[in-house]
Amino acid sequence: MGKKNNADFVQEIADIDADFAGWYTDVVIKTEMVDYGPVKGTMVIRPYGYAVWENIQRQLDDRIKATGHKNTYFPMFIPYSFLSKEAEHVEGFAPEVAIVTHFGKEELSEKLVVRPTSETIICHMFAKWVQSYRDLPVLVNQWANVVRCEKTTRPFLRTSEFLWQEGHTLHATEEEAMEETLKMLGVYEEFMKNVLAIPVITGRKSENEKFAGAGATYTMEAMMLDGKSLQAGTSHYLSQNFSKAFDIKFLDKDGTLKHPYQTSWGVSTRLMGALIMAHGDKRGLALPPRVAPIQVIIVPVAAHKEGVLDKAYEIRDELLNSGVRVEIDTRDQSVGWKFNEWEMKGVPLRIEIGPRDIDNGVVMTSRRDTHEKDTVSMQGLGDTVKKILDDIHENMYEKAKALLMSHIVECHDFEEFKTAIEGKNFVKAMWCGCPECEAEIKALTSATTRAMPFDQTPIGDVCVHCGKPAKHVIYFAKSY
Repeated sequence: MGKKNNADFVQEIADIDADFAGWYTDVVIKTEMVDYGPVKGTMVIRPYGYAVWENIQRQLDDRIKATGHKNTYFPMFIPYSFLSKEAEHVEGFAPEVAIVTHFGKEELSEKLVVRPTSETIICHMFAKWVQSYRDLPVLVNQWANVVRCEKTTRPFLRTSEFLWQEGHTLHATEEEAMEETLKMLGVYEEFMKNVLAIPVITGRKSENEKFAGAGATYTMEAMMLDGKSLQAGTSHYLSQNFSKAFDIKFLDKDGTLKHPYQTSWGVSTRLMGALIMAHGDKRGLALPPRVAPIQVIIVPVAAHKEGVLDKAYEIRDELLNSGVRVEIDTRDQSVGWKFNEWEMKGVPLRIEIGPRDIDNGVVMTSRRDTHEKDTVSMQGLGDTVKKILDDIHENMYEKAKALLMSHIVECHDFEEFKTAIEGKNFVKAMWCGCPECEAEIKALTSATTRAMPFDQTPIGDVCVHCGKPAKHVIYFAKSY
């Protein structure tokens, strides 16, 4: 890579205010998070991006296991007949399904579906494994890839193949299944706050927006910098829909055969897109410390002078021993070039060390979130850095929360509604619950129903669009 002027990095990224979509594409490509695969709609997650996903996976996996779930793996090829067993499910996924008709030159006697989601094949196995109430609950989780034939694609946000986590459970009673559904939504919400520094709105999806085949879908919606909503994760109460379709039965304590109640819940590499679009700025990425592949970058100043590199490596080792993910940039580039590149890649904290700093027993720190510089003693640097990283996380969360709260607008008539949506806001309003009304709102404004919050305290009596008696408090927004 040749030398560049310090300003070139920003110039090479589209203006975040004028062209948000272009900015997003530039950022994910130029920071080497991802590249386009040779097949339309696919992506190659590059080492820097995959390291972020690994940090997400590790910390979420710990939380899932702490709730009693165990990891497993199911095949990606599913007999087509399985998908057909649950009518609503097959109708919902039919347009997105990739179908295998041949293995080599041999035509298959039954077509195979490449996994769009795993409910059907997991149910097939559950039917083999569960016979008695003693076998319940079943609590499993899977980290896998998924294939869906998307027409319009964008890296991380919507691709033909993506990575995800999907949990699947069976329970003896409806109450247990519903408790599981909401518990896992709570796990996701806590993870978004304490790991990704992203606030979310949680609630129930409309009937039209729920998962195909579910009794109810619960969602968490995050606001991106352009005012659009990103569905960051979902938790589904499947009732007995799949267990009946796949004839999953257990002998209960009362001696009768019953169908268990089921849940499924998941997040995906969409979270990578959420990170970028919730925290980035005109300089590029701004990664929360708890998922950043490199939490601290050390940039030696006047590295050619005696003792500078030695001290830089000494500081690196101290930070590594403190549990900090840290690297040293010793490349043959100008200091300014390095500053710009690491800011573009979103590294939370930069440490600068030069001859004068060594003489004074200090280092210079620069925060990615506020761009504030400070002089910090080398004494106890590991503890100091960890405190700074925690403060960066909290500041990023509060900044994102302030954006969300300032862009929630209560609307009581449709003129207010249209103005608020065009102003890049989330609209909180009353809704009649009618699918036709929901479709009309979408056609007129491009806004969709996002979530019916758990707090259903009315803010009016009539639907914001049609004027009929209102049934629900609900959030609307344009979305990804």
